[in-house]
Amino acid sequence: MKIVVLDGYTLNPGDLSWDGLKQFGEVVVYDRTPKEMVVERAKDAEIIYTNKTVIDEAVLNELTKLKYIGVLATGYNVVDIETAGKKNVVVTNIPGYSTASVAQMTFALILELTQHAQRHSDAVMSGKWSHSPYYCFWDYPLIELAGKTIGIIGYGSIGRKVGEIATAFGMNIIGSKRVRNDMSHIENFSWAEIPELMEKSDFVSIHCPLTTETMGIINKDSLRLMKRTAFLINASRGPIMVDEDVADALNNDVIAGAGLDVVSVEPPQQDNPLFKAKNCIITPHIAWATIEARGRLMDITVNNLASFLSGKPVNVVN
Repeated sequence: MKIVVLDGYTLNPGDLSWDGLKQFGEVVVYDRTPKEMVVERAKDAEIIYTNKTVIDEAVLNELTKLKYIGVLATGYNVVDIETAGKKNVVVTNIPGYSTASVAQMTFALILELTQHAQRHSDAVMSGKWSHSPYYCFWDYPLIELAGKTIGIIGYGSIGRKVGEIATAFGMNIIGSKRVRNDMSHIENFSWAEIPELMEKSDFVSIHCPLTTETMGIINKDSLRLMKRTAFLINASRGPIMVDEDVADALNNDVIAGAGLDVVSVEPPQQDNPLFKAKNCIITPHIAWATIEARGRLMDITVNNLASFLSGKPVNVVN
């Protein structure tokens, strides 16, 4: 059995092992695969893996030996699952592996926006503290989280973990989700529709999946609903927000700041307007990428394939 990993570098740049897959057959791993080389590299494979390499109808029509596609991520919009289903090709994803890591990054962004630890460290290293007549100084406003309200768009597993951490900081929580469950046992929690959530929150944190309904929901109109003192956090998917509208909101003081781990097109163009926006922190889509989270991803990848080969597939998305 031939197994081809089309873009394995992101998951495993060298600090993990592919040995778990090698027990099932011949494994060929490519760091990345240009679109025009997908068919050539995967034509003899029964099993292929993709992270962001697109597997569309045209590709599927050429891969006549294919039986299984493993998406090395939670989101699976890179695969034409409808066509795959028609061809009896099973598609699986990797849910739940990065919950703790993404929640951790969410608060790394929040804390940098409110404490400015790196900026103040840079000021100290440049000599500003040494030349100060005072025992302390601050160049940016310092904001306490206790008593503030965080609005969480998408109250799934990651959203709930963010809520747990927020509770530890003494924050109030507003959640938004299509299907609501009873949260009356949590004193600092309330449900709201997205417009109300954005109006009332001091921090709006996005943790919903990218769908046709959520694409572009953070735009000039929804941003105007936010407090001028509020912050936007996105550690979910970039296309949920309109980059230019977020940049305009920052530059025109519609909102106070943004902490973003994603942008709408990745890698971004050098002229992305967010790069010059005021009080905007951008990290390169790394919330999911701790060594622990990637290790879990690899373990689930192996288990998904083992389950498929045993006739009992799990995490199937088509």
